[in-house]
Amino acid sequence: MGLYPFTMSYPHPAQSTLLVEGWRSIPHSYAIVNQWQLLALLRRESVGLFHRDVPYFRAGWRPDTGLFPAPDEARIAAVPSPPPGLSPDAVLRLAYPYDLLPAAAKRLCVFGTAESGQVGDEKLVGGRLQDRRDDLWLVTPSRWSRQGFLRSGADPDRVVVVPHGADPAVFHPLPPDERAVLRAELGFEGFVFLSIGAMTPNKGLDLLLRAFAQLAEAHPEVRLVLKGLDALYPSRDMLHQHCQRLSVAQAGRLQPRLLYLSESLSFRGMARLYQAADAYVCPYLAEGFNLPALEAMACGLPVICTAGGPTDDFIDEACGLRVRSTLAAFAPAPGVQGLCLRPDGEHLLYQMGTALQSADLPGQVRVAGPARVRAEFTWDHVARDLVRVLFA
Repeated sequence: MGLYPFTMSYPHPAQSTLLVEGWRSIPHSYAIVNQWQLLALLRRESVGLFHRDVPYFRAGWRPDTGLFPAPDEARIAAVPSPPPGLSPDAVLRLAYPYDLLPAAAKRLCVFGTAESGQVGDEKLVGGRLQDRRDDLWLVTPSRWSRQGFLRSGADPDRVVVVPHGADPAVFHPLPPDERAVLRAELGFEGFVFLSIGAMTPNKGLDLLLRAFAQLAEAHPEVRLVLKGLDALYPSRDMLHQHCQRLSVAQAGRLQPRLLYLSESLSFRGMARLYQAADAYVCPYLAEGFNLPALEAMACGLPVICTAGGPTDDFIDEACGLRVRSTLAAFAPAPGVQGLCLRPDGEHLLYQMGTALQSADLPGQVRVAGPARVRAEFTWDHVARDLVRVLFA
C-alpha cells in the first residue's frame, strides 16, 4: 500500500463526491471492509472522498490502532469530514443496523449482508426492504447474500453484488525458506489447519472440532490453530462451550493439538498465520462473504469450505475443497428465523484428510489461489465496481 502516492485535499470540481458513513478502527468485518475500501478509493482521482463515523453497534466496542501500517492508518484517519451543507453525489453506508433513511445525495447505497438467508426488520432503520425508492441501492458481497435480500422483499433491480478483496502486498505466499523460519517462530509443527472467526454458532465450530478429533486419531501429527475475535465477542468462552460438548475421547485428542489465539493482530500479523499454516478450514453455516477464506486463498492455502454459500463465488476446485451441505432452517437470534447450510460432517472429515494427504494440492493452490485474487479480487477491483454502482 505504501507504493501509492498520498495527497489529501478537498475534491476538485470535476470529481464525483462521495460521503462514506461507517465504522473505522475496530476489527469488525464491516469496519475492515470500510477501511480497505477507503484506501482503494483514495487512489481513484475521479472520487472526492469524505467520511462520517457512525456509532459502534455495541457500547463496549473500543477503537483500536495497529491494524494497518501507520502510514495507511494516517491516510484513513485523514479522510475529511463532510463540510456543512455538503450535498454529495453519492452516500455509501457501512454499519449495522442498516440505515435506509434518505440522504441529501443523488444516490444512497447501503451495504449489508444476509448471512442467514434473510434480512429481518430488526436489522433495518428508516425504512423497509419492500419500499420502492429511486434513490436507494443495496450493496452486498455475494450471490448468497443477494438472494437473502431478495427473499426478504428487496427490489432485484437494486441489489448489487460487489465482492470483497484482499491486498496481495500483504496476503501472499512466502518462499519455502522464509515459511520454515516463520513456522519455527510461531511454533507450528506437523500439519496445521487454521480457522479464524468469532466462534459464534454460524461458524460451524462444533463440526470442525469433531472432524479434527477424528482425524487426529489416525494422524497424530495434525494441529488446529483457532484465531478468535475476543476484542468484540466472548470468543474464548464460546470455544469452551463447544469443547464441553465433545466426548472425553474427542477432547483428549483435541486438547494437546489445539492452539487458540485471542489477541488482536494487525493484518500483516494475520497474514503470517495464513502463510505458516497448511490448510484453511471453515465449515460455516451462514456467512455473508467470508473474507478470511479469500485472504487464505491469496496466501496460497487450500481452503476447505462449505459448498453452496458465498465462498462459491471465489473458491473452486483449483483453489480449495468444498464440503457438501444441505439447506436447513436456522435461528440466528431468539425469535428470528432464517436459513443456513448444514455441512456434511463426514465429507468435512474426508476433505480435511484429502488436504492432509494430497501430494499435488498444495502446489496447485499455491499458484491458482493468489493468481485468481490478483486477477479478480483485489481492493482496487472492489473500488472500481463500487464507483460504477455509486456514480452510474
